[in-house]
Amino acid sequence: MSERKEAFMRLLIGIISGITMAVWKWLVYVFIILNLFYTLIKGKRSKELSNLSEVWNTQWYIFWRYMIFLSNRRPFPIGHLEKNISKHDLRPAHRFKKK
Repeated sequence: MSERKEAFMRLLIGIISGITMAVWKWLVYVFIILNLFYTLIKGKRSKELSNLSEVWNTQWYIFWRYMIFLSNRRPFPIGHLEKNISKHDLRPAHRFKKK
């Protein structure tokens, strides 16, 4: 795929993934509040709510790496749903070529 077509695909994927990530962000805010009250009542944090928030955090990171052309790994919902950032490959997917 040419660089121009790839940039156009990133624009389309960015719109779709961006809307998905923005809606998901509001759910994470609800998770934060629920986890706060859960912790205050039970005296311990909810691991499940924390893990759901971590999935969003990982996807947000992958989304922005893709949008700034640092990685070719497509973000959710187009790409795979990565669940943990520590398992994500942090190296760039390609080297920039000198012209």
